[in-house]
Amino acid sequence: MNPAAAERVKLVVIQGPTASGKSELAVRLAEQWNGEIINADSMQVYRGMDIGTAKPSAELRRRVPHHLLDIVDPDYNFSAADFQARATAAIADIHRRGRRAFVVGGTGLYLKALTRGLVDSPRGEGALRQELEERFDREGGELLLRELALADPATAERLHPNDRVRIVRALEVFLLTGRPFSTFHEEHRFAEEPYECLNLGLMVDREVLYRRVEERVEAMLAAGLVNEVRRLLAAGYSPELKALRSIGYKEVCAALAGEYPWEEAVRLIKRDTRRYAKRQLTWFKRETAIIWVEYPKNFASISNIVMGFYH
Repeated sequence: MNPAAAERVKLVVIQGPTASGKSELAVRLAEQWNGEIINADSMQVYRGMDIGTAKPSAELRRRVPHHLLDIVDPDYNFSAADFQARATAAIADIHRRGRRAFVVGGTGLYLKALTRGLVDSPRGEGALRQELEERFDREGGELLLRELALADPATAERLHPNDRVRIVRALEVFLLTGRPFSTFHEEHRFAEEPYECLNLGLMVDREVLYRRVEERVEAMLAAGLVNEVRRLLAAGYSPELKALRSIGYKEVCAALAGEYPWEEAVRLIKRDTRRYAKRQLTWFKRETAIIWVEYPKNFASISNIVMGFYH
């Protein structure tokens, strides 16, 4: 163990795909260990977006204090850097009060930003980024990726030609600094990790997970997802906002606009949520530090793992 680890705050991080049971497990563990929960779901930060983001129930939130839920309006472009800053402050406050922090969510980038920090690369420059994005749309990803390969072969090698965001960002950094984006990542690898983490991942059979996803979508619709979207639109929020382009909201907005029938909207929500769960699993499977657990059937063994971490 890193010699500085004893001085770092201990953090239990519960991660996994959507509909895997993270919220309930987090509450049960936090109750056992005098804990409070920090949300690490990128959509649950938004006010007024409760049903479609599957926020923890009122009953779960009564049992244990929750942080970083309902903190910004849907027209705020909340970022990983915003999350890192707010979560860091919340963890410090929880620790100062003699309690323990449990970070829970399925947004892998947020978890990475919090536990390993963000790469210290230059901020984007609006005109340059716009020019690169327009070139990507006009000339295609293959061409820009070949350009990137000349400047930064290490980054280009791991990117797909369709990865517009990362290709544009890597070219932007190189043009702004004259340095390959990969060198910033290499420096970042040696930075001190701010917390001592126990990373728990919820393991769910793929077919069981997909069935839970479908059941959750049906439950969201029964709970009033369509009316929730109507209220957001009536409040003046544009369907083009990043928050309202997320799964569930995007499809309901389209159906309300008459772009396709309700049956098609439901089919697309289920399909896209399954695909999202698959992408989450792919992300988390790359993280070698995660201890994979089954919940609820192995709660006693999960609790023992947490006890061993704290003692």
